[in-house]
Amino acid sequence: MFVEGLPAGTHYTWRTFGPGDTAATGRRFNPKKELVDPWTKAVTDVFWNRRRASDPNDESRSSYRGVAAKSDYLWTNERARKRGLEGAIIYELHVGGFTRHPSAGVGHPGTFAGLIDKIPYLQELGITHVELMPVMAFDEQFVPDNVAAKGLHNYWGYNTHSFFSPHPGYCVSPELGTHAREFKDLVKALHNAGIGVILDVVFNHTAEGGDKGPMINFKGFMNEIFYHLEAHNRTYYRDYTGCGNSVNCNHPLVTQFIVHCLEYWVEEMHVDGFRFDLASVFTRGEDGAPQANPSLPWRIEFSHALNRVPMIAEAWDASGLYHVGSFPGLRWAEWNGRYRDVIRRFVRGDPGLVGEVASCIAGSSDLYADEDRLPLHSINFISCHDGFTLHDLVSYNGKHNDANGENNRDGCDNNMSWNCGAEGETDNADVLALRRRQAKNLISILLLSQGIPMFLAGDEVLHTQKGNNNTWCQDNELSWFDWSRVEKNRDMLRFVKELIALRRRHPNLNRGEFFTGEEVPGRGLRDISWHGYRLDEPLWFDYSAQFLAYTLAGLTGEEEDVHVILNMSERVVEVPLPKIPGRKWHQALDTSRTGPDDIMPRDRQKPFEGSSYLIPRRTVAVFEARG
Repeated sequence: MFVEGLPAGTHYTWRTFGPGDTAATGRRFNPKKELVDPWTKAVTDVFWNRRRASDPNDESRSSYRGVAAKSDYLWTNERARKRGLEGAIIYELHVGGFTRHPSAGVGHPGTFAGLIDKIPYLQELGITHVELMPVMAFDEQFVPDNVAAKGLHNYWGYNTHSFFSPHPGYCVSPELGTHAREFKDLVKALHNAGIGVILDVVFNHTAEGGDKGPMINFKGFMNEIFYHLEAHNRTYYRDYTGCGNSVNCNHPLVTQFIVHCLEYWVEEMHVDGFRFDLASVFTRGEDGAPQANPSLPWRIEFSHALNRVPMIAEAWDASGLYHVGSFPGLRWAEWNGRYRDVIRRFVRGDPGLVGEVASCIAGSSDLYADEDRLPLHSINFISCHDGFTLHDLVSYNGKHNDANGENNRDGCDNNMSWNCGAEGETDNADVLALRRRQAKNLISILLLSQGIPMFLAGDEVLHTQKGNNNTWCQDNELSWFDWSRVEKNRDMLRFVKELIALRRRHPNLNRGEFFTGEEVPGRGLRDISWHGYRLDEPLWFDYSAQFLAYTLAGLTGEEEDVHVILNMSERVVEVPLPKIPGRKWHQALDTSRTGPDDIMPRDRQKPFEGSSYLIPRRTVAVFEARG
């Protein structure tokens, strides 16, 4: 249907008529229900009531509404968009939570406009890309009854219903259909600040839930096509996501819908890449079984509009599929969950991991070298929205999710964390100092590793969620970025800024190829040399080892060499430094020291006198060699 001359700002819905033989065919046509257009470019939730929408006999006007919107945006004076992930440093943030705290001091808290006001902070920090948690329209009422009873709602947004519309809750005037314009203003402002935009997208399930869930759009238009249904009774939904339903991604019509949607966000909204939630669902055929060559990942890869756009897979689902290192396609990057786990355990003090740590630091070639993949296929992270923050990772041994209303049953139990001697809040100065050091150790290793680093917004100022590792329903100060911590933890912020600057000035920390162990022409050094307590004698087979060191040769004759020492043991160790003819070592970093001596910019460094270094317990140290 096409309505000519429909005024912008008009709100509209659909009704569909047809058979409702759900058990036999899966069709759910119900003319009592108003449906929102799946292709609407703007949606309003003013009348939305999930409980009423879930009752098939309820005829109240409780649906979402599409909003007719103008498409006359001008991209004039937009800076060239970022392509690819080479040299990227990704910063994961929640659009609402980044500016909702009273300390944010923005004109429109919790909106795309509010985030624009904080772009100078992002520039000063030094990141290259923001990864926005879901900004496609989602259902804030999608929570269990026991969670709703506590006055909580769905905060993270991993339950999309309208894939072409920005979330109305992030807009200043959604009732006018300004969604696209407000989002485009944000993208344009970020691009003009030199920052790329990656969207976290959720195509594995929708907000319509299971057989008891509401009818929003897809259930009422093409339920039997859009979702995986049980073969014996098509009333029920196969749930590979833990969210009530699973999108039938490899049906041709559904594949086309998803690809068309992604192309829209790239071509019309100018986004620079995507991270796909629970992407292993994309590998399931129409019968639910995993496929070796599923059509959707390859269709995305072969799309002309998407061929230079980074695609990042969360390469697992909630029903046992795990594709880290083997996600279908040639250019898909992956959230490297193995990197997270190994580095967390190593910094915690687990022994015998140095071989795995070396693999992670070197870009995880054991996962990605096959099929000509590269280090940039590994998205390295220590923390993300799902789990402990960096602060809480070094402050809690166990999760504390009681505020979620699920008796602490939700969230991961295996956090690989260590509280440094006291659980949660403490006044013990020794414990606090060790926590600060451990946080610096974790983020230092992240930014010294080959691959693409990503860290969670707030980690740079030690944001805490009080031990809650699953704040999906906490739209409050527990989750929001507290801007007073920028001043309170300014020394940690300075450390992270300088660490990012160190990474960005070193091409040998951002290699496009895996290490070979061969000598770099004109340098007299191998591209990487691994060490233990003695040079060139790494402790690969010492299952009590908690120590690793390595030297990176400059990629050119002018680039500085880098020497890194990682001592996660409880003892002080004296270790030799490599001798490099014509160059002297200059110390750049020692996480055991207090600021500003914990990390020094290039112009503050002095030549290091001596042939060995006494590295304290649980410390990362970095040296740069120059003439």
